[in-house]
Amino acid sequence: MPKAKKPAVVSIAELRPSFDPAALPFETSAECPACDDIIGQDRALRALHTGLNIKNLGYNIFITGMVGTGRTTSIKQLLERMKKGDPPPDDLLYVNNFRNDDEPRLVQLPPGFGKAFVGAMDDLIARLKHSIPDWLKSAYYTERRDAIIEGQQSHQKEILKAFEEETAKGGFSVIQVQMGMFVKPDLIPVIDDQPVPFPKLEQAAREKKFDEKTLETLKTKYADLSKKLEAIFEQLREIDDKTRLELKSFDKESITPVITAAVAEIRARFPQPKIAEYLNEVEAGLIGNIDLFKSDPKKDEEKRGEMPADPFLEYRVNLLVDNTGLDHAPVVIETNPNYVNLFGSIDSTVNRFGSWMTDFTKIKAGSFLKANGGFLVLNALDALVESGVWPTLKRTLRNQSLEIQNFASLFLISTKNIKPEPIKVNVKVVMIGDEDVYNILFYQDDEFKRIFKIKSEFDTEMPRSADSVRDYVRFIKKISEEGSLLPFDRTGMAAVVEYGTRLAGRQEKLSTRFHNIADVIREADYWARQDGLETVQATHVERAVRERFERVNLIEKKIQEMIEEGSILIDTSGAVVGQVNGLAVYSMGQFAFGKPSRITARTSVGRAGVINIEREADLSGQTHNKGVLILGGYLRGQYAKDKPFSLTASIAFEQSYGGVDGDSASSTEVYAILSALSGLPLRQDIAVTGSLNQKGEIQPIGGVNEKIEGFFDVCKAKGLTGTQGVMIPVQNVRNLMLRPDVVEAAAAGKFRVYPVRTIDEGIEILTGVRSGRKKEDGSWEERTVNFLVDRELERLARASKDFLEEKDEKKN
Repeated sequence: MPKAKKPAVVSIAELRPSFDPAALPFETSAECPACDDIIGQDRALRALHTGLNIKNLGYNIFITGMVGTGRTTSIKQLLERMKKGDPPPDDLLYVNNFRNDDEPRLVQLPPGFGKAFVGAMDDLIARLKHSIPDWLKSAYYTERRDAIIEGQQSHQKEILKAFEEETAKGGFSVIQVQMGMFVKPDLIPVIDDQPVPFPKLEQAAREKKFDEKTLETLKTKYADLSKKLEAIFEQLREIDDKTRLELKSFDKESITPVITAAVAEIRARFPQPKIAEYLNEVEAGLIGNIDLFKSDPKKDEEKRGEMPADPFLEYRVNLLVDNTGLDHAPVVIETNPNYVNLFGSIDSTVNRFGSWMTDFTKIKAGSFLKANGGFLVLNALDALVESGVWPTLKRTLRNQSLEIQNFASLFLISTKNIKPEPIKVNVKVVMIGDEDVYNILFYQDDEFKRIFKIKSEFDTEMPRSADSVRDYVRFIKKISEEGSLLPFDRTGMAAVVEYGTRLAGRQEKLSTRFHNIADVIREADYWARQDGLETVQATHVERAVRERFERVNLIEKKIQEMIEEGSILIDTSGAVVGQVNGLAVYSMGQFAFGKPSRITARTSVGRAGVINIEREADLSGQTHNKGVLILGGYLRGQYAKDKPFSLTASIAFEQSYGGVDGDSASSTEVYAILSALSGLPLRQDIAVTGSLNQKGEIQPIGGVNEKIEGFFDVCKAKGLTGTQGVMIPVQNVRNLMLRPDVVEAAAAGKFRVYPVRTIDEGIEILTGVRSGRKKEDGSWEERTVNFLVDRELERLARASKDFLEEKDEKKN
């Protein structure tokens, strides 16, 4: 067999591009300034600036990106800077609508004036509650009031005296008769200076003891005098009504100047037209309800066992939003965006009859109103899952008007409803979510794209340049200052930069997932303190990274144990026909790890093509199915241009019970099939990864570091032989950032990484035999891999043909 040429090996420097600590301009992180800027998100920041500076309708912002890329921190910093350029918004107040108390009126005042107006109205009522009762107790008032009452009473007495004299002359007397709960004036005859009721006189007349004609005369007089009595009492009631009117007029005449003067003071302090209109109604209401100052409703209600109510409630002011002391546009970050927290509510109370009651003083503002004139930041998913939030948010942004509602009424719960005057709002909303949420809203909600016109995408990586490295060092200083951490020396800072490269997954990039970087910085400080050192070094950073992984890698350890004890069959030495070690990545959320998996292939005569056993068992994902179909296309294009493809080949991931997806094993499966066809054994000390196209080119895959490290751990456990290694797509060399122990083993010649471009290159490494080229006559170079495969396929084709012909002859 013609031997394959010596394969290329990835250099030690490419396995883990190190960062030279000497390139850092600081001895320790304590010498550099802390980072106050947003790192590595220039593109996202340009979008944010655009959205925040355009004030037109619909230019709200939706921020996408992975958690930990600085989305929330960035928008906070930007808004803190931008808010200083905008003036503070007006205070918002609700007052009673004296024409319709179910529709409270909105009042807007300059910042800080709202609180002053509330105080002025409370002071007005307090002053009137003190000054008016004092005035009512004054000698002048009581004398004037008594004079009015006495004058009317004397007139009533004169009328009654004249009537009593007339009744006495007619032989009658005026008495008071009890009629249930009431007393009614009546007339009774007087006989011999003694009042005698008519029934007794009638009885005496029947017994001939009283003259009947006299009785009839008395009855006639009684009827006439009764009519006069009713007229007189009607006259007395008119006098009473006149007295009350005169007293009320006197009260109004004497107390109105007190109320007018007190209201005038407030009117002078608050010259706004809407305030003036409201104060006119307040003044008219107080003058028309002077009796409020004459009684003590608290004592009356306490006597009835009720909670005392505020009799002056309709003159109070509800300060909805108070911007006192604010000298810039508000920035509100709502961490719990439910309906009430965002849009406010109208509270209700239960009265003694069990009915729900509310009024304008129970209207509460939410964070949307508190952000009026400024910025509101909220999490998209949190807002979407809360009942009623998304429709109300869209409606409010579209109409730029907010109407506060009773949240319970949205669920058809019966309460007393009021309809506050809608509030014109101007709020820039910034929603933070992931790409999936954005896409769902963009494609499923037509209104979304009209109200969130700016999308800001936060990247997970940035170029690894001198500036970005310097930003990393400044970030280390920032986290150290915030947490009172130890300073990092040059090696420690360089190790953090290398970890950022590992997270990014590309040698020329650094990760912008700063929450992970920050956690490593803090944990490295912990391990440095454990060692009693005054600076954090590279060993502490490496240990922090290792410990973070080992805290959550129980599943990885269990799989490793099963491989070591032989429960999961993996060979790391020798050679086997139709068997190869594939590599898979297990993603567990917090971490990912790689482990080898045995892939086998068996071939036979037939026309079924490539049978994907995982698919037949419903354990194969769509991407893996596609990879197998591409594999079949490659085989047909490579070997079946001049003959029928009479092959049945089955491929399987042995001991795989949880499903397989992804196409990174498609090249591995090809190697197994080629081995089964050619009869050449494949090296078991080499694991393979890489996807395949129909032209036989190896394509890059993900998780290359985890896959290499996973096979290295298995080889290390079973014993490193110096021949073991991993084949990867050549394009993935730029993604390498292997663990230091893997790099050390490679440097000692105990482990290798082979970059591969094509199937032909890979099969030579696995078999040690040249792959072979096609000659001009269409045949392959003899004794090469492709020659052996092609010969076997020809044999299968002939066998299939012979079998079918023999079968047809038997039928005939």
